[in-house]
Amino acid sequence: MKRIGIIGAMDLEVAQLKEWMQVKEIVTKASMDFYVGELGGRDAVVVRCGIGKVNAALCVQILADIFEVTHIINTGVAGSLNAALDIGDILISKDVLHHDVDVTIFGYQLGEVPQMGFREFQADEGMIDAAMAACREVNPGLHVRTGRVVSGDQFISDKEVKQRLITTFAGDCTEMEGASIAHSSYLNGIPFVIIRAISDKADDSAEMDYPTFEREAASHCAALVAHMLTLL
Repeated sequence: MKRIGIIGAMDLEVAQLKEWMQVKEIVTKASMDFYVGELGGRDAVVVRCGIGKVNAALCVQILADIFEVTHIINTGVAGSLNAALDIGDILISKDVLHHDVDVTIFGYQLGEVPQMGFREFQADEGMIDAAMAACREVNPGLHVRTGRVVSGDQFISDKEVKQRLITTFAGDCTEMEGASIAHSSYLNGIPFVIIRAISDKADDSAEMDYPTFEREAASHCAALVAHMLTLL
């Protein structure tokens, strides 16, 4: 039977999902509370991992080892790197990479983790399709597209850094957990998808935009994820 792991970095990204869930138990590991139960008619585990790539990687490993999840969904907010993605739009990951890995001195591509053999982690096609379909059904007024998520342990709020991420990685949005979730899922053989609602433009306005739009953006993602489970 499928058991879906759902990860959000912040409370507001998973609060609604917890409310809608039929919770059977709460298990605490590594200072993270894993809500185990049913959501959308599926066995699921919902968890706030905390911000950053280390927290995200730890969370995936616990979901794999303790809860034996078969799929992983990462839901949350992100900054736009694509002029076609405005605040409130939804980005479904086609692929994901680390923007803060640099081992180019040994001949690797910028962003490539040594000895992996590739740079981009590919999201699961079936999960992408389910996420796109769910978004169109529950958020019909929102613009949704697939694209590239780039992750690093920094909040991007500088237009020069934003432009570098666009030029170097052709990223569509940037955040702080997706690449580690993708990386850890890949190593454990678990299909994944990253779902991001755009909360800011990742430029000099980001500090102002983010607090205003993050809650609404997270709510759109939560509705998408809950419906998506019925399609998997």
